[in-house]
Amino acid sequence: MQIRLFNTMTHKVEDFKPLVPGHVGFYGCGPTVYHYAHIGNMLCFIRNDLMRRMFAENGYDVRHVMNITDVGHLTSDDADSGEDKMEKGAARDNKSVWDIAKFYTEQFLRDFDDLNNLRPTEMPHATDYIAEQIDLVKKLEDLGYTYEIPGDGIYYDTSKFAAYGQLTGGSMAGNRAGARVEFNELKRNPTDFALWKFSPKDSKRQMEWDSPWGIGFPGWHAECSAMSMKLLGDHFDIHTGGEDLARIHHTNEIAQSEPITGAPWVSYWVHWAFLMDKSGEKMSKSNGEFLSLDALRKRGYDPIVYRYFITLGHFQSQLAFSWEALDAAANGYKNIVRKVADLIANKSGDVDKSVYDAWHDKLLAPTSDNLKTAETLVVFQELLKDNSVNNATKLALVEFIDRLLGLLFIEHAEKLVATEAEAAPAEIVALAEKRTAAKAAKDWATADALRAEIDAAGWFLTDTPTGPKLTKKA
Repeated sequence: MQIRLFNTMTHKVEDFKPLVPGHVGFYGCGPTVYHYAHIGNMLCFIRNDLMRRMFAENGYDVRHVMNITDVGHLTSDDADSGEDKMEKGAARDNKSVWDIAKFYTEQFLRDFDDLNNLRPTEMPHATDYIAEQIDLVKKLEDLGYTYEIPGDGIYYDTSKFAAYGQLTGGSMAGNRAGARVEFNELKRNPTDFALWKFSPKDSKRQMEWDSPWGIGFPGWHAECSAMSMKLLGDHFDIHTGGEDLARIHHTNEIAQSEPITGAPWVSYWVHWAFLMDKSGEKMSKSNGEFLSLDALRKRGYDPIVYRYFITLGHFQSQLAFSWEALDAAANGYKNIVRKVADLIANKSGDVDKSVYDAWHDKLLAPTSDNLKTAETLVVFQELLKDNSVNNATKLALVEFIDRLLGLLFIEHAEKLVATEAEAAPAEIVALAEKRTAAKAAKDWATADALRAEIDAAGWFLTDTPTGPKLTKKA
């Protein structure tokens, strides 16, 4: 099936053509592990996973690289200034930088796994690739792209790269003087960025290394270029990240990579639109208050419901988060699980291959066309309603949807079936019988009180044509 993706570089949806037939190499910018990831961060990783699954279901061998940033990401991305976020996190938590990196990496991966994301093929840490980052800077220095600001660091001269800013609309577009938070007057150009920062003379950093230019640490942008080249080669298929990374981080990656590798370094640039909070602002950590996945867990939401919520949107459109929207997603998810549970409990017939193949392609087509996962879910609902498809064939297609979208419908439905198989104790059955008698006598107050008592005891009561049905709450 032909795969199509919106390419930020060309600003249009394009047919995907791999560099190596049947193989996909893609690099997705990973977390900076100085704090808990918020649900806006996790949106990006869910969408990376959805893309990976889509390629796999189309028969591609996927090599997915996601970095772990544990050094060099300063508090001001725009100006190459401020504290290293890792050092700031260590001071906040009164721990070493290395302990901070380990702790928040583990917390991130717990959330990553709970959202049913497939682990990347490679998860390189920036601190494990210092030699490769130094080598990158040396190559750029040899090519004449760098200069030194004494006491500050080694900088990239963006005026030497004619295509600078092309990713966001043209040479220097979106990155002119005044667009940044502050401007270092010692820079040759306002868009120049640090490749290697010198350690401060008046204090010792916890993470610093020797280099040809002195003791210091790499700039944030260097790690992604160095690690992607090491693990995916000088040219690869896809680079992803949040939409905020296009203007500076990815633009700088291109500038420091293509003088070494040649252009195009990456074939397709795919950027995920923001998750917006209730005030209409981008979900971020900047104000110190943010929603982590734990906040959702504490409110009783299964993390997979958040994944379902994300699949209901499209990656090019910003998605508005609210508890009401999440409740609606939770109800929609439960309704699908209920239908799948009924298929499991009433499985009949054999899988009809011709019917399966037709629905398989119908379900795969929207997600393959620029990751329109919401449209795939619409088709999936149509399948569940189609009485001409037997239950065995439907269940086989649910398994396919679980592979494609990672929504665990089968797993949750099987738990529901197992729960419903548990017989209600005699005292709960007696309450249900009393309620039936109260309803027959039109004693609605008593009937409602008995239903509430049954509910408080941990059982759902559903009226059916054959009498009340008792189901234990999960």
